[in-house]
Amino acid sequence: MRLKELALHLGLSQTTVSRALNGYPEVNEETRRRVLDAARRHGYQPNANARRLATGRAGAIGIVLPTDRNMLLDPHYMEFQAGLGETLLADEIDIVLSPTRGSDEMATYRRMAVGSRVDGVVLSSPLIADDRVRLLTELGLPFVLHGRTESPVAHAWIDIDNEGAFRHATKHLIDLGHRRIGLVNGETRFTFARDREAGFRSALAARGIAVDERFVASGVMSDEIGYRITERFLCETPRPTALLVSSMMMSLGAFRAIRAAGLELGRDVSMIAHDDVFPFLNPDVMVPTMSTTRSSIRAAGKRVGELLKELVEGRAAETIHELWPVELVVRASTGPAPDG
Repeated sequence: MRLKELALHLGLSQTTVSRALNGYPEVNEETRRRVLDAARRHGYQPNANARRLATGRAGAIGIVLPTDRNMLLDPHYMEFQAGLGETLLADEIDIVLSPTRGSDEMATYRRMAVGSRVDGVVLSSPLIADDRVRLLTELGLPFVLHGRTESPVAHAWIDIDNEGAFRHATKHLIDLGHRRIGLVNGETRFTFARDREAGFRSALAARGIAVDERFVASGVMSDEIGYRITERFLCETPRPTALLVSSMMMSLGAFRAIRAAGLELGRDVSMIAHDDVFPFLNPDVMVPTMSTTRSSIRAAGKRVGELLKELVEGRAAETIHELWPVELVVRASTGPAPDG
């Protein structure tokens, strides 16, 4: 069914039907519901190009893709994009990836704003002090930040409770009798890693346990870095009896280092890793199964898409602050601290 036919069926003008389908405020709610119900019943699909002309919007959201980082090989990045795409697909909104060198990232955002190629932007991996927030606000380009930053500029963000998650996980290990606990963290220039370390330290301090700085390290969240850090920890005397690891990818390397040292995960060394719920890396089928702090990054991508659409429709950025709780799932990789 075409727009003209739908309008004739409803006894309305094509302009009224088009405005109802596109959410114009001058169409009353009763008429809007009537139009939407009829469109669903008759399988009407609005023409995306016509809708863009009618609304003056690009029908796309932008994401900057740094060429100096292998983002398309990063499972965190791809899962987030998959969730984002699920939300945008329903409204035929495209994702525009703009490649850039790291030093040119701010210029890329300026081009996005000036060229009106996108209606909004998704920001990920925020730094503790992130200049992108101020720039995009000054440019008037709507954006949602996945994560948090210390920028004083009011902005929309959604994040998980990284500090609370690692505080809870550390407390669980302490309750099992562990006192020598290591932290294998992501890069501490990012807010999430800073917050996870804060949760780790506060849990130890609350129990009067001093942090052994030899067992605190950070790096790129990869299998290789997880292996190198854990290997170094296990060479210390006495070695840590438990580890907190910032990603499942790092935990694979940590697990290899534990086995290479002739130790048994869950008996000689306990481990809790953060799980972003990857479909190809299920902690329930690992041997032994992996204890995790769990929060779906795909679900976060879906929610960011929903919130960005609301921003484009006019919602105030300062009203969008979502902090999601993180679940601790205890499995076989954690056990009582070994004697000695």
